[in-house]
Amino acid sequence: SLCSFQAERTPRSERKRQDSFGMFDGYDSCSEESTSSSSSEDSEDEVPSIPASLPIIKNNGQVYTYPDATCEMCGMVGVRDAFYSKTKRFCSVSCSRSYSSNSKKASIMARLQGKPPTKKAKVLQKQPLMAKLAAYAQYQATGESHSTPNIQSLILFNNLVGAPVSCFKHVPMGMCWGDLAEGVRVEVLNSDTNLSTKVYWIAGIVKLAGFKALLRYEGFDNDTIRDFWCNLCVPEIHPVGWCASSGKPLVPPKSIQNKYSNWKAFLVKRLTGAKTLPPDFAAKVHENMQFPFKKLMRVEVVDKTHLCRTRVALVEQVIGGRLRLVYEESSDDFWCHMYSPLIHAIGWSRSIGHRFKRSDVSKKIDGQVDAPAPLFSKVKDVDQSGEWFKDGMKLEAIDPLNLSAICVATVRKVLADGYLMIAIDGSEAADGSDWFCYHSTSPSIFPAGFCGINNIELTPPRGYTKLPFKWFDYLRETSSIAAPVKLFNKDVPNHGFRQGMKLEAVDLMDPRLVCVATVTRIVHRLLRIHFDGWEDEYDQWVDCQSPDLYPVGWCQLTGYQLQPPAAQSEINTGYLQTSPIVEQNGEHHRIHENLPSPHRFFPDVS
Repeated sequence: SLCSFQAERTPRSERKRQDSFGMFDGYDSCSEESTSSSSSEDSEDEVPSIPASLPIIKNNGQVYTYPDATCEMCGMVGVRDAFYSKTKRFCSVSCSRSYSSNSKKASIMARLQGKPPTKKAKVLQKQPLMAKLAAYAQYQATGESHSTPNIQSLILFNNLVGAPVSCFKHVPMGMCWGDLAEGVRVEVLNSDTNLSTKVYWIAGIVKLAGFKALLRYEGFDNDTIRDFWCNLCVPEIHPVGWCASSGKPLVPPKSIQNKYSNWKAFLVKRLTGAKTLPPDFAAKVHENMQFPFKKLMRVEVVDKTHLCRTRVALVEQVIGGRLRLVYEESSDDFWCHMYSPLIHAIGWSRSIGHRFKRSDVSKKIDGQVDAPAPLFSKVKDVDQSGEWFKDGMKLEAIDPLNLSAICVATVRKVLADGYLMIAIDGSEAADGSDWFCYHSTSPSIFPAGFCGINNIELTPPRGYTKLPFKWFDYLRETSSIAAPVKLFNKDVPNHGFRQGMKLEAVDLMDPRLVCVATVTRIVHRLLRIHFDGWEDEYDQWVDCQSPDLYPVGWCQLTGYQLQPPAAQSEINTGYLQTSPIVEQNGEHHRIHENLPSPHRFFPDVS
């Protein structure tokens, strides 16, 4: 059986405190010690140091189900307690009754000669299931289907690190990932076998990368030949003890089946005191995969053709918490996460004084309903009664039309509830159609001087020639003042991201795409996201708590398509720089005859 155990931890160093969101780089060894005996050849095996809040495997004889019986009729391997007859010699009543038939001798001889089981044994596994097993075995060998980018191979062979799931509070299991770490044991399908039946074996986590784990079957020690990647949230992953409770057989891989004479003693020695998944892990995954937004819910969302206003859209599709929204009176769509700051409840624009495009829809589609207000992301309450932002104040802001740039910007209008309309200096439209709305607590706006202090290139106003740009001179020349520093959000969460970590990230210039990406720089809570295979000019500044960032394996878990890295050879040809730009349906697109760029630009509304 399994039990929960919480050990006391020693104080962490500063680096380890920074890793509290999931970088498990220092843990005390388990306080439980193995009490079982084992052969001398196993004496050097030790249980790795593992986090202390996962269930500990106890040695009480019920931890595992080892196949200890073979049907004398058909040769099927199984668990003796589940076999039939008083002597437990047969896997089924049919085999027991057939034993005295004329086929007995032929069946026994076939089995003794190492031939496949008889037809009777084969019919116990229907063909569709066998096909699934074959597909799963192939998946275990590669870690991915042929159509999915093999990020984990990149991580493994280049010694890279995937951002831990606990860095992403908005994803399934992000709030309850717990202490999953290297060394945790699980029960998985055994793909290294000639048996026609579904059998299992125990594997340990060698390396973690987001939802993905590099697993190694018990008994292979330091041999990596059979290591395989697997998403820990798929139904085929079970805690140790699942086979015992489900009556499933544990069979050692054929490659090492002769390595130990007593596999039962080996497992007892290796597993006692180790950690495994919580018994309700699969149930939590299922619960976390339920999302509150439903098709035909109505929301207010930014108008991608006029950033200064919002309009009504309908939820058309929900995948992993990401919403495909279709604008009313249009076939145009827009992708964003359900926690995106770009979507709001119906009536939000009017309540704060934001521009809004009214729909002329006279009749609603059956089933339409306004999305309940509690479903939307909340912003902090602010006090606007004292010193506050004023029209004309200067600041620095991430340009929503070019997310790789932080620009000189101006507060153009102060709205209610702490919202501000911001414009990029030197490139704003005369009618204000390219103003965009940020909340005063947004991590995408900064006080004047933020870039200079943090060694980030600040983009000066278009056409400004007095370079290098200096805030003091610019404020004097424009007769303006900088927004007070104390009005900005200075909270920096212990996010757990590290430079070089791999993840899956939305290309916010074309938010339907989720791409393979890397964290290349961290400035407080600000992350520089680089899209693998693309030039640095496509990088984007993103907040550490952005709902547009996901762990490795998120796309596979949710069924969302992952965009692979661009071929470096194609990028280096200068193809992207020379590709012409045309306008289609009010949007600017680069034309690529052979290489589809993952970046679609917002329209130049100026």
